[in-house]
Amino acid sequence: MFKIKSLGVFCGSADGKNPRYIKDALKLGQILAKNNIRLIYGAGHVGMMGAVAKGALNEGGMVVGIINTLLQDREKQIFKLSELKILPSLHIRKDAMLESSDAFCVLPGGIGTLDEIFEVMTLKQLGEHHKPIIMYNAEGFWNPLRNVIDTLIGEGYIRPEHARLLTYVDRIEDILPTIESEITACEKQSETG
Repeated sequence: MFKIKSLGVFCGSADGKNPRYIKDALKLGQILAKNNIRLIYGAGHVGMMGAVAKGALNEGGMVVGIINTLLQDREKQIFKLSELKILPSLHIRKDAMLESSDAFCVLPGGIGTLDEIFEVMTLKQLGEHHKPIIMYNAEGFWNPLRNVIDTLIGEGYIRPEHARLLTYVDRIEDILPTIESEITACEKQSETG
């Protein structure tokens, strides 16, 4: 039994070129459902977003979609989600995802996914939350981001400890155990600190 009750998943609304990522998104949704963990995601029905939601829904999982009005107007909802929140702006949508999630997992995605990564990373750096942020790094997908962070550290724009705001895993099966480990370490630090 895992300590988290909900996982915010950031990912692309496109399939991308590597079919492994779609399969793994589907698998993550299934894992969440089997462990009674709510999926909190951007309410999309295509690409990586659609795959993770479909995986959870097919296993009877709880799926909460959070979308803003502009995107809702562009997309027709085809999934019967457990809950759908339609909010007036992208900023409010991101706040709602942050508030609703006990931890975050980032799958492959594009500009919107990068925006979400930097938002939760910045808020964690500032101490507004202490939630784990897990980067699913299959086949080195997020290695270029790691390199950018290393460059920022090398140039003196961020401190070395800020690289630890993100944790990278190579296998879908490692996401929940890694989150559990980080939460346990944070609890122990709070007790001694």
